[in-house]
Amino acid sequence: MKRVAIWLILFPLGACAGGLPLNDIQLPQGFRIELVARVPNAREMALGDHGTLFVGSFARGEVYALRAGSREPLVIAHGLANPIGVAFRGGALYVSAVSRILRYDDIEARLEAPPQPVDVRGDLPTETWHGAKFIAFGPDGRLYVPVGFPCNVCEKDPRRYGGIFRMRPDGGRLELYATGIRNSVGFDWNPQTGSLWFTNNGRDMMGDDVPPDTLNRAPRPGMNFGFPYCHAGDIPDPHFGRERACADFSKPAMKLGAHVAPLGMRFYTGTQFPPAYRSQIFIAEHGSWNRSTKVGYRVTLVTVKDDAAVSYAPFATGWLQGESAWGRPADVLVAPDGALLVSDDLAGAIYRISYAGG
Repeated sequence: MKRVAIWLILFPLGACAGGLPLNDIQLPQGFRIELVARVPNAREMALGDHGTLFVGSFARGEVYALRAGSREPLVIAHGLANPIGVAFRGGALYVSAVSRILRYDDIEARLEAPPQPVDVRGDLPTETWHGAKFIAFGPDGRLYVPVGFPCNVCEKDPRRYGGIFRMRPDGGRLELYATGIRNSVGFDWNPQTGSLWFTNNGRDMMGDDVPPDTLNRAPRPGMNFGFPYCHAGDIPDPHFGRERACADFSKPAMKLGAHVAPLGMRFYTGTQFPPAYRSQIFIAEHGSWNRSTKVGYRVTLVTVKDDAAVSYAPFATGWLQGESAWGRPADVLVAPDGALLVSDDLAGAIYRISYAGG
């Protein structure tokens, strides 16, 4: 752990390196942002046992590794279908590739010559619309894998689509944990209670401000969050809403901005940030694509008290300048030294947000 912490202090390239205008980023007093490395289409991040930062990507079919002390990403997998999701457990890297979950054994010792992957599971839906998957291991030791609806809004088999599934590390015993979810691309567990929280991207084509994207809490299996019949807990769908009432479904923990596109989220488990940030949720908002005025393109903070969301506010802004965005946050990850890493798939970058006081 000591080696990882030193690497994360020395590794950043600075606020103006890499041709990115990081001076545009606005943060609370005492915080600073630096560029760690340029990684094409950077999406989900995971840390290995020996300080390697693994990064999934979107559209390039590649998975990257940033070795401790190096600024140059290594390509450790290529030719995959939207491998945005990475998770690390027992010395192995797990990678999502739409219909497949792959495992790369003993990967940190084999970065220069990665092993052939083991097929953990290969029977997930093949649709690429909302088919890219954020993945993570839960406190129960199982791998959680979401499957989005392959549409803007439609009815599909709820045993196959619109849910968060979980499986054993070997791919066995697949079961549906939560359902009625249009497209979740980020989740984490409350370190104090163990409950699952996840982001969800709401449907399009209902207007600039409807429906909100949401942050949700699923403390137990079997909860249904309403899609495609109900949005954000209380908005019936114009087409499908007559079939099921919103009262039939679980409510969101927090309504976020409409079309902000919340992706990766993590509870802050470090101690570097002031106490008010500890055990709170950071969300990477990827930003709108079909709203008349753009929103999102930022990192937000949701304050949690007694396992309930009580407030929602911007934390890091500036990737969106007017109607022009130079970056799109895609994931956040708490580093061992307590800094917050942020991936950006538009700029192709990994940033480090740290606190120095003040």
